[in-house]
Amino acid sequence: MPEDRPSVLTPDEASSPDADLSALAPLRWPVFRMLWLVWLASNTCMWMNDVAAAWLMTSLTTSPVWVALVQTAATLPVFLFGLPSGALADIVDRRRYYIATQFWVAAVALALCATVLTDTVTPPLLLLLTFANGIGLAMRWPVYSAVVPEIVPRAQLPAALALNGVTMNASRIVGPLLAGALIASVSSAAVFVLNALLSVASAVALVRWRREHKPDPRGRQRLWSAMRVGVQFVAQSPRLKAVLLRIALFFFHSTALIALLPLVARNLRGGDAATFTVLLAAMGVGAIATAFLMPRLRQLFARDRLVLVGTLTQSAATLAVAFAPNVAVAVPAMFVGGMAWIATANSLSVSAQLALPDWVRARGMAMYQMAIMGATAFGAGLWGQVASFSSVQTSLLVAACTGGAGMWLLQRVVADLQIEEDLTPSNALPVPDAPQPPASGQVLVTVEFRIDPERAADFVRVMQESRRSRLAQGALSWHLLRDITDPSRYTEQIVDESWAEHLRRFDRVTAADIALRERKLAFHLDEAPPRVTRYVIDAAPSSS
Repeated sequence: MPEDRPSVLTPDEASSPDADLSALAPLRWPVFRMLWLVWLASNTCMWMNDVAAAWLMTSLTTSPVWVALVQTAATLPVFLFGLPSGALADIVDRRRYYIATQFWVAAVALALCATVLTDTVTPPLLLLLTFANGIGLAMRWPVYSAVVPEIVPRAQLPAALALNGVTMNASRIVGPLLAGALIASVSSAAVFVLNALLSVASAVALVRWRREHKPDPRGRQRLWSAMRVGVQFVAQSPRLKAVLLRIALFFFHSTALIALLPLVARNLRGGDAATFTVLLAAMGVGAIATAFLMPRLRQLFARDRLVLVGTLTQSAATLAVAFAPNVAVAVPAMFVGGMAWIATANSLSVSAQLALPDWVRARGMAMYQMAIMGATAFGAGLWGQVASFSSVQTSLLVAACTGGAGMWLLQRVVADLQIEEDLTPSNALPVPDAPQPPASGQVLVTVEFRIDPERAADFVRVMQESRRSRLAQGALSWHLLRDITDPSRYTEQIVDESWAEHLRRFDRVTAADIALRERKLAFHLDEAPPRVTRYVIDAAPSSS
């Protein structure tokens, strides 16, 4: 049994066929096990807070819009603050940052508890404090997502992500059950008190985590620059863009069921807070059961096929719940909906993680979560409006039908080719050394090629891949120049934000980039390698 992080494994051991690929294998690693339990407690707090807030809103107002906006307030912060949070998680000490998020959530829970105890809570104030709690989720999700690949072998990453899905759905059961029991036996305030206590306990547990933070030898990257580079990486990754479109579409439609579930529960025969809790728990049990079947499902279905089947199944479950005459019909439908939810979400989460190198992982996963939460927030608001203008059943009917049809169409229009690049860091390129490194100013780099003009079209196609690679690494701009008087002479031109950012691009080179470099060099005719020249762009002198 290992006693430390899986970094003690050699790459051959981590990727060998004999490695443990079972659903529970990642729990062998003590650090992952501890963080997984903290994540379980954190998500339990989140569900307790959301359930209590949603039910409290139904007692403050009967408007479907206000009830649905609880879901919007809980998820919109991730859409608004996800990218800055992901950038911070990539450039600061992740351990300290994660701990800070836990104390933030605890403070918000105490504030919400105080307003309920003093009977000063109103619908706008409830939404405001739910929004503040969502900010905590926005801060902690990217850092946790970035840490997981550090502490489990790559071969066990799909299982680790499935276990994260288990925590989400176990908390979907435990959180509502605890919240429902406390609401029924004590009051809503008791839920928020327990939420605060669990958040503090989670923060204390994180203090025991001993993770070595390695500061960037080139200095801390500026926040805005880190955000720009993160956006550029995603923009230059066709696979990530395909994944983001799929996950946004899925959650935009599937959130209708969760957002309107309190009203569905009230409308069922004998519906009350317990009914709402049972329906949420049924969905969580379905998701947990399916998480342990994911290794088998990945063998049976290609990833895109599994996403489509999961989306269609979730749409069918939504229809069944919408028109269920009683709890006996709604509970099995919620169970199936949970199965479809975890199958779809896990498949897309694995695709996103495998498309991200370590240096930009938190920012990439932040944008993945932004796609989820942004779609959830806007979807909840839209389906609430549809329900207010028509009915809850009509809103769920439209969401289910358009969700399944939309995913079918999207997979035909935007293909995820599932081509996995080798994102292993490479030190094959020597880092340039300047006698007097420029303290300021952008850096212009030129690379001169001499090629066979007959092969110019093939060369330009390869250089378009170079453009994508350079911009994904953080370059400000890229151009390919052709000599008008000499058709064999081409110059690649790259502009970096600064000398430090130029050097950082060398830290981000992967094995796939080295393979691309060899393809470019195959076109070069001279015996000497392409000539590389670096310039600093001085600011133009001001006119007096």
